[in-house]
Amino acid sequence: MPELPEVETVRRGLAPAMEGARVDKVEVRHRGLRWPIARDFEKRVEGKTVDGLGRRAKYLTADLSSGDVLVMHLGMSGSFRIGKDAKPGVYYHEKSKSTAHDHVVFHMSNGQTITYNDPRRFGSMKLVPRSNIDQEPLLRGLGPEPLGNAFDAAMLAQACAGKKTSLKAALLDQRVVAGLGNIYVCEALFRARLSPKRRASTIADRAGRPNERAEVLVTAVKAVLNDAIKAGGSSLRDHRRTDGSLGDFQHTFLVYDREGKPCPAGCKGTVKRIVQAGRSTFYCPSCQK
Repeated sequence: MPELPEVETVRRGLAPAMEGARVDKVEVRHRGLRWPIARDFEKRVEGKTVDGLGRRAKYLTADLSSGDVLVMHLGMSGSFRIGKDAKPGVYYHEKSKSTAHDHVVFHMSNGQTITYNDPRRFGSMKLVPRSNIDQEPLLRGLGPEPLGNAFDAAMLAQACAGKKTSLKAALLDQRVVAGLGNIYVCEALFRARLSPKRRASTIADRAGRPNERAEVLVTAVKAVLNDAIKAGGSSLRDHRRTDGSLGDFQHTFLVYDREGKPCPAGCKGTVKRIVQAGRSTFYCPSCQK
């Protein structure tokens, strides 16, 4: 599933084609996404201008001139492309290139055509009145943005204080911090030299104040996300940029999907794979404590 860097990469690619432009026509070719697209979707979107394109955690948000917000999620395999052609690329795993999975097409007043493709149809598009956005169930319970000022060592320590769960599980909890996923949590924990199995509460003292581990971890999270965004995200199976090109961050993974490889920190350890809550975790047992 696309994580924050992939979604932010898509947002940056779509913004020049959508912001300030009017949606002249919408083609809904298949309503059966994760949740059915509303029957009045076309009526509420056509003729409206996209005033701004944002992101909240792993969701894209398009503010429409009508006062509605189009909340979009890429699901497991969703992608947007601008124009009819997409550049070919080599993924970790083969992906579907069939236009049969083009489910929603936006025709913009500036001549751009924006197509949403989703082979597995786990993505979603939902219109929410701006006045109700704070109460929207998809967004209401989300924690702070990891690249925002609210996400700091004090906040993370307070959120983890007293938690008996693992540090990795805490970082994947969207109520603690929004937008992180399996790849970037593994990479951030390696950069911070903290074990994914460590109890989350150990980054705080008994009063919930941050210790050095919390400081280092927050710095690592922000750094790995910024590096991934600069690289256009990670293209493993489905993610691609809006021009069809691939992200490049997968070429610089330090531990993710590197089971059995020497530790890149030079500690003479070996990257190990374990399973936590049904998810693969990659880390170096020698230097991540």
